[in-house]
Order: sequence, then structure tokens, then C-alpha cells
Amino acid sequence: MTSYLATPEDTEQFGAKLWQGLPSKAVVFLHGDLGAGKTTLVRGFLRAGGFLGAIKSPTYTLVEEYSIGAQKIFHFDLYRLSEPEELEWIGINDYFDQNSLCFIEWPTKGAGFLPMPDYEIRLMTQGTGRQIIMQTLKNV
Repeated sequence: MTSYLATPEDTEQFGAKLWQGLPSKAVVFLHGDLGAGKTTLVRGFLRAGGFLGAIKSPTYTLVEEYSIGAQKIFHFDLYRLSEPEELEWIGINDYFDQNSLCFIEWPTKGAGFLPMPDYEIRLMTQGTGRQIIMQTLKNV
């Protein structure tokens, strides 16, 4: 599926639509340059689920955890990862073993330590907006 998102609000709305469409347990790889809208998309997803607290990029914390009812959502940003082995130190597999939805920005930085994604979302700058491409990779 390919769409054009003219504004950050459109990106949030796309994320909001994902709230209805994604299963409660999945791994979603988010690809895009700095400032492409990856965190904005996750913010839209969380707001659609009713999360009212602060939503920030996990660039410095590596992972942010959110709970909406019984649903656990983990938002990873691997941009600052020096080497993929660092994921073992934070117990990365514990996150994937839970009944949770994991959004992972910069997944190539975790190569060899991440499971195969269920979905991949690519955000690319196009003029003043973004082109978004979403692919389903597993039978979910």
C-alpha cells in the first residue's frame, strides 16, 4: 500500500488508522530519514488507542513503553546504537516474547538481533510531504 501524506497531521492520521488494523502482537519496522515522521506515526497510533500521556522519540532512551488497557506497545529507536550486540544487553528478546506490539525505528542497526518483521513501513520525503509505503511481510 502506498499513500502520500501532505502534512504531519496526515502522518498522525495514518498512524491512527493502524490502531484498527494491526494485531496486538506484531513487529513493525519503521524506515525513513531523520525527521521523516516515524515518531509522528507512532504518536497517531497511540493517540487513537486513547493514550493521553507524553509521547516522545526514544532516541536517547532506546525504548519507550506504553500501556493502553492490556495492550503493551514498545517503541524502539536504534539510531544511536553503536553495534547490534548492545540489544542483548537490554534483553531485547524479552520485549518480543511478550504479547506486545513493537515499533522499531532504524531496524538495520539491529541486524541479526531482531526478529523478522510482520510489517515494514517506509516514509520518504516527497516535496513538502511524505510518501509512505506499507508492506505485510508475514502471515499475521
